[in-house]
Formats: sequence, structure tokens, C-alpha cells
Amino acid sequence: MIALIQRVRKASVTICDPTPRVTGSIDTGLLILLGVHETDTPAEVDWLSKKCVGLRIFPDADDKMNCSLAEYGGDVLVVSQFTLYGNAEKGNRPSFIESARPEKAEPLYEAFCAAVGEHLGKPVQRGEFGAMMDVELINWGPVTLPIERRSK
Repeated sequence: MIALIQRVRKASVTICDPTPRVTGSIDTGLLILLGVHETDTPAEVDWLSKKCVGLRIFPDADDKMNCSLAEYGGDVLVVSQFTLYGNAEKGNRPSFIESARPEKAEPLYEAFCAAVGEHLGKPVQRGEFGAMMDVELINWGPVTLPIERRSK
């Protein structure tokens, strides 16, 4: 499972079909683009959700990256993104065979969102699994970190 974490001043997700509608929106916090690997299990959900919430990438009183999301008081927007496991080593058309199929990925995505909300103590904003989405963000810093955990 991989999370591409972006510290944001603002982020939102809009589903454009058939009429535009915002499914998730936050002010300061984390936008997490989540990819689920074909070998992932609930163990990765637990580890990765704790890691995301505990990352000390928000400023403290001295403007040093020393506070976690929970300490800073930010929000989270999680968007599923199977393309994070795309492989473009050969040719020009990426292969997505390492991405989990929707029947496996969606329950793990939902479990990840629930776990992040539990660790944070408040609801998580979301995209819509499997939908074509427009993601808007103002990356603060910029701070962007990929964090991955694979089953052993």
C-alpha cells in the first residue's frame, strides 16, 4: 500500500459526471493519494494509517516541522489512486497489473479511511472510489512524501 502525502493549505475532489459535485474538501491538512497493491492486507492499513497521522510535518511555534497532523489540528482528504502502482519501465503504456482489483482495493481503501479517522478523532473527507475525479490542491511548502508498506 502506498500513500502519496501532500501537506496542503486547501484541497478538494470533484466528480464531474454527469454534473459536477464536490465529494470532499478540506482546509489545512493532508491530501493522501492512496494506492492499494495486489498483495496488500489489513496489516498495511493499520501501519500506514498510523504513520500518516503521526508524521511530524506541520510547523511548531518556532516554525520547525515538528508537529503531527493531530497536534496541528488539520484535516484529511483521502483519494484512491490505482495509478500509483503503474509501471512504465517498458514501452510507453503503463502496466497496472500490480494494482489491486477493485473488489480487493475498495474495502482496503474504506478501512484506511476509517482507520485514519479513528487515529485522528474526526471524520475523513474522501473522493469516490473508482470515479473519474478532479483533484484541486494548494500544496503547502511544498511538502510531498511517498510512504509505502508491502505485506511480508
